[in-house]
Amino acid sequence: MARSGTATTADAAGREIGRGWQVLWGALLIVAGVLALLMPAVAALATALLFGWLLLFSGIFELVHAFQTRHREGFGWRLASGILTFVLGLAIVFLPIAGVASLALLVGAFLFAAGIARTVLAFGIKPLKGWGWVLFDGVLSIIVAVVIAIGWPASSIGLIGFLTGFTLVFGGLWRLFIWR
Repeated sequence: MARSGTATTADAAGREIGRGWQVLWGALLIVAGVLALLMPAVAALATALLFGWLLLFSGIFELVHAFQTRHREGFGWRLASGILTFVLGLAIVFLPIAGVASLALLVGAFLFAAGIARTVLAFGIKPLKGWGWVLFDGVLSIIVAVVIAIGWPASSIGLIGFLTGFTLVFGGLWRLFIWR
């Protein structure tokens, strides 16, 4: 069945409106990212607080779900998970600097583990073209993780603030460029 001219026009108008919102959202993300890069301490604090509130609400939902399904097997584990998530959220909301330090340590641990995995992968695929790039990525991730560990906890605020800023800027950029 062929589409009518009106439907095609409406689709085009809808795409243009969607494009406008996407461009606006991209621009706002870039502005927020630049502000985060200019004020990394504020960005780190905002990131930790957002993460803390997300954990807090997640813990509440987990607890509600645990009690709603208390007659099913695993109630104790669901309850424990909800309590731990809620308490972790409370701790980050009320001690956001410790939350920032914890996030930095988590990022460092992730980079270290991922770096080891990529280094092992590089040697596993060594005859293939481009294996050196995988090795470079793995070694660089390990080096960044070690730098984070050496500077931890003092470097935590800057690290989380800059990571937040760069994430916002690049998230905004791809939203702008995807519509070209």
